[in-house]
Amino acid sequence: MPDLTQLALFSASALLLAVTPGPGIFYVAARTLSGGRSEGIASSFGTGIGGMVHVLAGGIGVSAIVLASAELFTGLKLLGAVYLIWIGFRTIQAARRESSLIVESGASSASVGSSRAFREGILVEALNPKTAVFFLAFVPQFVEPVQGHVALQFLVLGSVSVALNTLIDVLVALAAGRIRDGAAARPALIQRLRVGSGVSMVALGVGLALVRRPAAN
Repeated sequence: MPDLTQLALFSASALLLAVTPGPGIFYVAARTLSGGRSEGIASSFGTGIGGMVHVLAGGIGVSAIVLASAELFTGLKLLGAVYLIWIGFRTIQAARRESSLIVESGASSASVGSSRAFREGILVEALNPKTAVFFLAFVPQFVEPVQGHVALQFLVLGSVSVALNTLIDVLVALAAGRIRDGAAARPALIQRLRVGSGVSMVALGVGLALVRRPAAN
């Protein structure tokens, strides 16, 4: 187990990185603007579970194997990119098709529901090789080999990072939900927000597709 000083230093560094705008924050914000606060929060916990997939994989060395293989890295990257782009296009199409229902009920069938948002959040994060790169590049800097149980230290520190990221994502979902609530009386604005969120997801997918495999040392 890492000592308290090391854990505090890591937590401070991880929190700073968690509040730095990145793909996870933008995805949660986009999902919230598209489907509402509950979907945003659900997707936050989904991305948290997806992050834990990378923590567990890193702890047992699977992520290192993926990053060492150009074929595996590229396959994972493209799969995640295609999935994210597909979600974005689906969001755009649903927003355009269903926006008229907002006037009648204040909600739209463009909403996919919290359960689906949760599952999609897991897949989006689990299929993101940039998350694996982050954990394998950042977490080991705070692991103390002399204390032993290196894999356990990795799991503890990785879990702290995921918890902080999830907390920030939930706060982002709450903030984005307030923005969406403020626009509830303006159906045209709701539609633009949903289309914009879909475009953001497509952009994230394209960005993921362009990620290069880290060069070997």
